Amino acid sequence: MPTKTLAEYKRVRDLLLAKVREHGTLTAADESAICAVRAQTKALAPGADVVCQGDRPDVAVFVLAGMLARYHTLPSGDRQYLSFHIKGDLPDVHGLLLSIMDHSLCALDEAEIAVLPHEQLVHLCARRPGIAFAFWRLTLVDAAIFRQAITNNGIRSHAVRAAHFFCEQYFRAREAGLVEDESCSVPLNQSELGQALGMSHISVNRTMQRLRKDRLADLRSGRLTVLNWNALQRFAAFDPTYLHLDKISKVSQTRFRTGRK
Repeated sequence: MPTKTLAEYKRVRDLLLAKVREHGTLTAADESAICAVRAQTKALAPGADVVCQGDRPDVAVFVLAGMLARYHTLPSGDRQYLSFHIKGDLPDVHGLLLSIMDHSLCALDEAEIAVLPHEQLVHLCARRPGIAFAFWRLTLVDAAIFRQAITNNGIRSHAVRAAHFFCEQYFRAREAGLVEDESCSVPLNQSELGQALGMSHISVNRTMQRLRKDRLADLRSGRLTVLNWNALQRFAAFDPTYLHLDKISKVSQTRFRTGRK
């Protein structure tokens, strides 16, 4: 295997193994099985679709760099962004069990992904229940983030809504080691931010002016800068519990092997 290809394979393997470890208790055999998965890497240009509504994909996506977003497109062409995914995320593991995509997935900036064949992942889950549990937990965390987004866009004021969204993006980026000088990449313009938060362009403009004036946060040229984390967190009433970053597995390998409580 060429040196460049070997290094690329190791990078994907190490990131994937770290992600699955976050969500499950793995045996040495589980880890070996994950390391045996063969993936191809792809570079994505800003705005490029990875999969679209109505597609029937046969691979899952693993984010290596940049940011991807799920979105719905209405018949009118209007777009609603649903969730955002950074390095280490597996945004479409659900595709293993759902045959048709009910949303699209695109790159928001220059991004890099690895594609993991469904056939290999299904084989992993069938033979290695520890891995299946980890993938299940991962999709449950995604569902928790979706629930929070519904609440955020439904009953919070515009300023608090944006502040909470910024808290989530900053907190997740910090956990992934992607924060530098109190800032992280959030490659959205004001129109796209409105499509994520259910706000008009005018409302987004006014909201950003307020957050800057109150020295809480600023979003410019695709970079989110947190001006005062503690104040921003208080203003948004941000509690990261729903992100489930405890990395604690409640299911032991003994239970998988024996079925004992």
